[in-house]
Amino acid sequence: MPGRKFVFSFGRGKADGRAGDRVLLGGKGANLHEMTRLGLPVPPGFTISTDVCDYFYRHLKTYPVSLKKEVSRALAKLERVMDLQLGNPERPLLVSVRSGARASMPGMMDTILNLGMNDAVAESLSLRLNDERFVYDSYRRLIAMYADVVLGLDKNIFEEALEKLKRERGVTRDSQLTAPAYKTLTAQFKSLVRRHTQREFPQDSQEQLWGAMGAVFGSWMNPRAITYRKLNRIPESWGTAVNVQAMVFGNRGGASATGVAFTRDPSTGKKRFFGEFLPNAQGEDVVAGIRTPQPINQQSKNGSNGHSPTLENLMPKAYAELVKIRSLLENHYRDMQDIEFTIQEGTLYLLQCRNGKRTAAAAIKIAVDMAHEGLITKEESLQRVTPAQFEQLLHPRLDTQAKKNVVARGLPASPGAACGQIVFDPTTAFEWSQNLKRRVILVRPETSPEDIHGMHAAEGILTARGGMTSHAAVVARGMGKCCVAGCNDLTVSLNHREMVLGGRVFKEGDYLTLDGGTGEIMTGAVATIEPSLTKDIEEFLSWADQIRALRIRANADTPHDARIARTFGAEGIGLCRTEHMFFDSDRIDTVREMILADDPEGRQRALEKIMPMQKKDFMGIFREMKGLPVTIRLLDPPLHEFLPQKEEEIRRLAAKIGIPEEKLRRKAESLKEFNPMLGHRGCRLGISFPDIYIVQVRAVMEAACELIRDEGIDLFPEIMIPLVAHEKELKIIKDYIEQENKAVLARYKVHIPYTIGTMIELPRAALTADQIARHAEFFSFGTNDLTQTAYGLSRDDSAVFLDSYQERGIFDKDPFVTLDQEGVGSLINTACRLGRLTRPTIKHGNCGEHGGDPDTIAFCPNKGHHYVSCSPIRDPIARLAAAHAALASKKLKILLNQKSPARRRLKNNGQMTARRNNILTG
Repeated sequence: MPGRKFVFSFGRGKADGRAGDRVLLGGKGANLHEMTRLGLPVPPGFTISTDVCDYFYRHLKTYPVSLKKEVSRALAKLERVMDLQLGNPERPLLVSVRSGARASMPGMMDTILNLGMNDAVAESLSLRLNDERFVYDSYRRLIAMYADVVLGLDKNIFEEALEKLKRERGVTRDSQLTAPAYKTLTAQFKSLVRRHTQREFPQDSQEQLWGAMGAVFGSWMNPRAITYRKLNRIPESWGTAVNVQAMVFGNRGGASATGVAFTRDPSTGKKRFFGEFLPNAQGEDVVAGIRTPQPINQQSKNGSNGHSPTLENLMPKAYAELVKIRSLLENHYRDMQDIEFTIQEGTLYLLQCRNGKRTAAAAIKIAVDMAHEGLITKEESLQRVTPAQFEQLLHPRLDTQAKKNVVARGLPASPGAACGQIVFDPTTAFEWSQNLKRRVILVRPETSPEDIHGMHAAEGILTARGGMTSHAAVVARGMGKCCVAGCNDLTVSLNHREMVLGGRVFKEGDYLTLDGGTGEIMTGAVATIEPSLTKDIEEFLSWADQIRALRIRANADTPHDARIARTFGAEGIGLCRTEHMFFDSDRIDTVREMILADDPEGRQRALEKIMPMQKKDFMGIFREMKGLPVTIRLLDPPLHEFLPQKEEEIRRLAAKIGIPEEKLRRKAESLKEFNPMLGHRGCRLGISFPDIYIVQVRAVMEAACELIRDEGIDLFPEIMIPLVAHEKELKIIKDYIEQENKAVLARYKVHIPYTIGTMIELPRAALTADQIARHAEFFSFGTNDLTQTAYGLSRDDSAVFLDSYQERGIFDKDPFVTLDQEGVGSLINTACRLGRLTRPTIKHGNCGEHGGDPDTIAFCPNKGHHYVSCSPIRDPIARLAAAHAALASKKLKILLNQKSPARRRLKNNGQMTARRNNILTG
């Protein structure tokens, strides 16, 4: 890196950097430079750039050759500004060394305070300041932090020594310790370092400084930072900067303090100054919870600190200055700010400001209020809230104030929180919920379509097996139910009606709480908070609707689901899975009778019983969605899924429909397949048993005709044929569907603008989409199965190894959660392009589980999709994500029209992608 600058100074109103340099200086560093430029009271210092972190990890944890000189120059400049010198006992400079990544990662990386303190400095400062207590309090803090962060010692050994000393001195709080006690503690801490490292605590200030800087760069790869980056999708390549800053002390007596303040309430979003402080303390005391902080003002009081004196009362001058700074920073950054401050003997200093972390509810309120205040535009307001934040508002969530005992974790398959009594089968779940009015958690090794009534009755679902797109996960999301799937620490014993979870035995009826957003499983009943759509949320979503071009539909299988979908703003149904109607307890036996029929006549008799049931459902769905399109997928799953598996169920069904038990068993056995996902399902059923599809289509068309004739409802049914691989499959089925439709329309003498299309969920269908488009008026991409067949992965079985694939960098994200745009996306791109060559007006949509994923939604408009469809409760998230996609596209177009290096890179990348896609699509 010859000629590159690595160190950037700030102080006394001048700074090398500014707010826009967060990529280079990290968020904390960029804001320190910016606040310095604004003339705010920021202790001077310097920032070592993220480029050094990048070099550090690419060169075996070494530094660029020029760094030592640059740090020396910056340190000399800091010493001149402060008129102090690092390591000089007569005029000692003490500094803090802090991390600062591009994205805020609070508490994930390391900090060291009071660096530069040693035996000689401590002795000299004690004499000059006549404050031995303050000096040795600062020294023991440095030793503990340095030993933990740099030397790798367990910080608990220092905590234990501190607690032991407090017991010996008869005190309960650190602040009650005297100067001799802190001096004794400092000696004990040095002794602990010597005992555990076989070396003395370093007295050389340069050794301390370089050790601290190396440890802070090293903390970028500590386990908690890695986990935080994964959860928040922060790239490892970003790295962290290091900020070295002159110390200011909040532990210099009664006129000193340290605290954190927010320019608006981070919990509610209300426009009120909110914060906490500790008198006579250093910054980590607030964060570590060593002492109970006090409110900065009356508005910040709560139950635990209601009687404590406020900063406004104790230090009115410093508080008044802080209030002025609050307004200045929020207006300057145009966002709610989190401010760290220290007051040293009455003088206020700012140590950090950043866009404040906030709850999802607060994020919405702040975004809407700031738009109304004219501080930001509506477009900026939409970008202030992420889809992940928004999702938190749509599910019950755990009360953050409630105590919880986490016993195990699984996959966070469907968000929300649920609490109830454990049950192990769907019938018990249904009976306890409906008849006994109990809240239940359905626990299964894995779920199957037969469990649907129990899943619907349960508050939440927990499974031992299965992934993020397993049956349990998909159905739970569709229902808006909380679900934790694939818990490796769970063993279910259905025979004994018990389970072992995290090494503990739980019986049926025991209480359990699930957090579907984190995958946490907790013992007992933990309090939850129910969601609600406020006026702010509704207004916020209306702004998203004005901007997005992509339509948002819902996956809904019942009138109830359709009603919920309309409530959440769905603009139609993109996937109505007709088989889900069959699993109701009053219908399943009729469906089984149809499957078990010995001849077409017997099958037809059963179908005639099913037809009015389906017709009634379609009428209910059409009523809820009047004026909006409804895409109805004909029967898809293999028939064996409808037959009973348990002996008691086999005996009951055989007796009910009057056939021998052995015949039923033989039939069930004959329908089993080695690989049912690729077996006799989808359109293959329609080829083998056309009467099934004919009756379903008749139910659709008669329901539509009667509603148009009797209620004057506008209807737009879209009949979708699943799992097509060859155009001839589609042509055969479409021909007999058209024949049935014409017969129904002639009988009712009405006109219905229906369409017939197909799901593209097999690679062959995507690659021959020009042929398939001859017979299809729309394509709906079933990305769940398309991903399975493109990768050769089972979504139900792959969960056990997908984590290791992500850890080793093979997959950035789970391909069943976020669409693989490079591989599966190329198949979709090919199908769209080929389909339009044959039928220019063909409509495209996405109805897989990916339809609710924000990253996938960003991909869809670029491929000419008209809509995405997802579970009803995710529709608001999809509406926001579609608005984000529209704003990103607008920004990209502006950038491409500018003459800049960034534009050239984007253009070159676009040309490469276009060439690659042309090769793929011929």
